[in-house]
Order: sequence, then structure tokens, then C-alpha cells
Amino acid sequence: MSIQRMMVPGEPEPFSHYCHVVRADKHVYVSGAVGIGADGQIPADTFSQFELALQSLDRCLRHAGASAANVVKVTLFMTDISERGLINPLRQTYFGEHRPASTLVEVRALVDPRLRVEIEAIAYVA
Repeated sequence: MSIQRMMVPGEPEPFSHYCHVVRADKHVYVSGAVGIGADGQIPADTFSQFELALQSLDRCLRHAGASAANVVKVTLFMTDISERGLINPLRQTYFGEHRPASTLVEVRALVDPRLRVEIEAIAYVA
């Protein structure tokens, strides 16, 4: 089995010692994607942050040869779970009929105190 550790062009520099995405044979693991724009700005609202996080997730998946249709599991972290309804329409649009297994967890904080939402994913490419 080959393991490829990838840094994705255009993605923010990691906050710590990790890479954006790892492909291990047919499995793709995307590190937590957050709502940071290409200009380094972080929108104040959860909806805009999640929109950027999904775009980041999508870039990482595609860089590793996968897409939303290949995602089998997502884990979503929110600092205010009561805002879940704000992001559900984006999730439904992005994944469409390809519903992954999913876990949603409320956390006290993310790596930057301005961040409100983070999503990580596991995909399988046959």
C-alpha cells in the first residue's frame, strides 16, 4: 500500500505538524477544514465559514483524486450547535444523494478563537 501525504496549493498553512490530505491506497483522509479565505480572512458568521470550509474540503478531496461522492464519513465540530440549521442546507447541497456517515460535536473552541466550525472527512476511491 502506498501512502501519499499532500499539501494542497492555495490552502492555508497548517496550524501544526500535519498535511492537508493523506491518501493511503484507496482511502483519503482530509484534515479538518475551516473557514479561512484565500486572503487569510475569517468571516464572522458560521454560514460563511462553513461555505469556505466546504470549498477547502472539496479542493483537498479533488487533489487526492476524490470528490463528495466518495466521502464515507464526516466529523463536524461547531462552537455553537444551535447554529446547525444554518449549515445543513450547504451540507445537503454539497453531498446531494451521497449521504456520508456523520458525527456532529459541539466544542468549546477551535484552533483559532474566531473559528466557529470545522469539518474533516474520510473518503474511499474504488
